[in-house]
Amino acid sequence: MTRVQRVVEEVVEACGSFLVERSEHIKMLVLAIILDGHVLIEGVPGVAKTLTAKSVARAMDLRFSRIQMTPDLLPADIVGSKIFDQKLGDFRILLGPVHANVVLVDEINRASPRTQSALLEAMQERQVTIEGEVFKLPTPFTVLATMNPIEVEGVFQLPEAQLDRFLMRLPMGGLSRDGLKKLLRLNPETIEEAFNSLKPVVGKDDILEARKELREVWVDDSVIDYAIRISEALNSHRAVKFGLSPRGLSMLLHLSKALALAEGRKYVIPDDVKHSALYTIPHRIVLRPEVMGESTVRKDLVVEEVINRVEVPRP
Repeated sequence: MTRVQRVVEEVVEACGSFLVERSEHIKMLVLAIILDGHVLIEGVPGVAKTLTAKSVARAMDLRFSRIQMTPDLLPADIVGSKIFDQKLGDFRILLGPVHANVVLVDEINRASPRTQSALLEAMQERQVTIEGEVFKLPTPFTVLATMNPIEVEGVFQLPEAQLDRFLMRLPMGGLSRDGLKKLLRLNPETIEEAFNSLKPVVGKDDILEARKELREVWVDDSVIDYAIRISEALNSHRAVKFGLSPRGLSMLLHLSKALALAEGRKYVIPDDVKHSALYTIPHRIVLRPEVMGESTVRKDLVVEEVINRVEVPRP
C-alpha cells in the first residue's frame, strides 16, 4: 500500500460514517491537499459542501478557517491588516482568516472582483502582503472555494486567471434514493455528534511524506503523448474558444500521478488521465459564444466527448 493510498483510505473511513455517498469527494479533497492544490466545489445549497470540507480538515489534523464572501467584503478582511494597539501604543499586524491550512471560501462568486483578486497572491505564491510586509502562509495550504452554479443575481463571474489557479473543479450533486434513505435515518443531532467526535487519523507529517511519494511515480512516454493528444483535440474542438494551457496540462498529469498512488500503483495508466481530466479540465476551458445556447454543449460534456474520441495508447 502506498502512503497516499493509506492517507486517503483512513480519511475516507473516518468521515464516511456520517458523510453519505461522499467517498469520491473526500478522496479528491485529500488528494488536492497532498498535491498542495486548490479546489472549486460546485453544488446547490444543502449538499454538505461545508461539512465535507470541515470533516476532511479535522481528520487530517489541519487548521481550518471559513470565509463567508459578501459583496461588501474587503481584501483586508481576508489577508489581515495593521491596527493600532492602545495597550502597546503602537501598530501591530492582525492576521486574517486566510492564514490556515484549509481555507473554505464560501460562495466565492459573491465577493467583488477586487476582493477575489486578494486571493490570487495567496493561492499562487502561498504568501500575502499586509502594508508592504510579506507573510508566508502555513504548509500545507489549500483553498476550497464553494460556488452555487445556478445563482445569477448578486454574484460576480470568476475571471479565467483565477479559475486557472484551481487544481480541480469538484461537482457535488444530490444523493441517490438509497443515499437519501440512509441520510434520513441520521437525524441532524447524530451527524453533529459524529462530526464533534471525529478525531485526526493522519497528521502533517503523513501529508508531507505522501507528497514526496509523487516523485516516485513513473509516467511512460505513451501516456504523456496521450495527455497531449487530449489537449490538442480539446483546443481544436468546434465549441472551444480557449482550450487547455500548458499549466492546465501539467495539472492534468499531476493529478493523474496522485490517482495512481491512491490505487496503490507507482505508475500512471490512461484511465488515470481520463479520471483526472474530468476534474482538471472543464473549469479551464472557454466555450465559443455562438454555442452557449445549445443545450447539448457544456464544458463537462465537451471534455467527455474528447476523451471518448482520442485513441487510448495500447500496452
